[in-house]
Amino acid sequence: MNKVLDEKQLKYDKAYLRMAFEWAKLSHCQRKKVGALIVKERMIISDGYNGTPSGFDNCCEDENNETRWMVLHAEANAILKVAASTQSTKNATLYITLSPCKDCSKLIHQSGIKRVVYAKEYKDTTGIDFLRKAGVQLLKLEIDETEQ
Repeated sequence: MNKVLDEKQLKYDKAYLRMAFEWAKLSHCQRKKVGALIVKERMIISDGYNGTPSGFDNCCEDENNETRWMVLHAEANAILKVAASTQSTKNATLYITLSPCKDCSKLIHQSGIKRVVYAKEYKDTTGIDFLRKAGVQLLKLEIDETEQ
């Protein structure tokens, strides 16, 4: 890719990542709010944030302030949402505010997503390590808080 295309892609990457941060604000979780967008050919085909499954109480933490087992991660919600549509995630890009955990990284790879752009790194890098080994392109983008 040439420099002009790289700069243009970086502009889009930052814009979509900022949008993922906006999506994260919709989460009812108290400890951590995570947002995700799936983009294909510059079109948002799905979105998600971490939270409980449809029809359940929106409380994500238990009485000990631990995340309840039923909470779905943002990227899982986005992948499941697109699975119920006519869209395909093959060769798409996932924009996510926090790098994926090991369980979500399996879903990302298996769904055909080829690129992941994230802002912050999750404490356990097993998911990122797996995606790298699977050949998924990874880009950590520092987003200035004022840009969000």
